Amino acid sequence: MEAVEKVLEEFNRLHGSEARARILQIKGNEVIIEFEGSFCATCGLYDYFDDIKWEALDFGLELEPVEVLEAEEDDFEHGRYVVRYRIGKKPRLELRDNG
Repeated sequence: MEAVEKVLEEFNRLHGSEARARILQIKGNEVIIEFEGSFCATCGLYDYFDDIKWEALDFGLELEPVEVLEAEEDDFEHGRYVVRYRIGKKPRLELRDNG
């Protein structure tokens, strides 16, 4: 849970003027994340969902977007999306001693 929170803190730091993310639920190996904001018109909407995935790698996690559960668009200026992610651990690279 703590690592996922750090991922969202970093996402919000980088994208907070366009979109904010928050955890709605963590259960087993899944996390439900809500995205809300104006979103960049020239960026692909799903790029925001994938950015969480790339941020997570820096924290040793794998977060794979699996499904958009809800999508609400008030107008072209604001939207709300709820996305389900699968949680995994990034494999650690270990050096073998061949000696």
